[in-house]
Amino acid sequence: MRKFGVFAATIFISIILAGIFGIIHDQVTYSISPEYFTKFKYQQFGFEPSSFGGHRQTVAVIGFLATWWVGLMIGIVIGFTTLIYPDHKSMRKASTRGIGIVFITAVVFGFIGFLRGRYYLSKTGVNWWLPEGLINRDDFITVGSVHNYSYLGGGIGLLLSVIYLCVKKNHFVQQHSTHK
Repeated sequence: MRKFGVFAATIFISIILAGIFGIIHDQVTYSISPEYFTKFKYQQFGFEPSSFGGHRQTVAVIGFLATWWVGLMIGIVIGFTTLIYPDHKSMRKASTRGIGIVFITAVVFGFIGFLRGRYYLSKTGVNWWLPEGLINRDDFITVGSVHNYSYLGGGIGLLLSVIYLCVKKNHFVQQHSTHK
């Protein structure tokens, strides 16, 4: 029963952390390219700048809505993976590490996306849709790259996390079987 509690908590915490990540992520990227939101994300989500009191508040809501579901998937996968651990304490510790791996990887990939967008894609151009009338095309492309790479980082981080958790579980079992 305690393992189910850890499983449920892993999902809940992953959703909340992913939502917070999205809020912070979109605040940072809004600072780089407000047009990414005003000419793309607002329409994608069906919001007006004043939908939640102003640009920053609306961007925060978009950030949460764009990422909570990623947290749900992360939580489910990590939660199921950690069920291989023998007890709720080791499962909780493993879940925490697994979630940490995903979020660190997403941040690192987001930064790589920034560098690639700023110093390569904005110079060479992209084959994505770009809205007409952009005032700062390079910043828009940079933020698009950050967003794409952050999602990619979340996926790669989840894969790395599962691998780590399985390897760590085998190490845990070997360590505890030699102590008996």
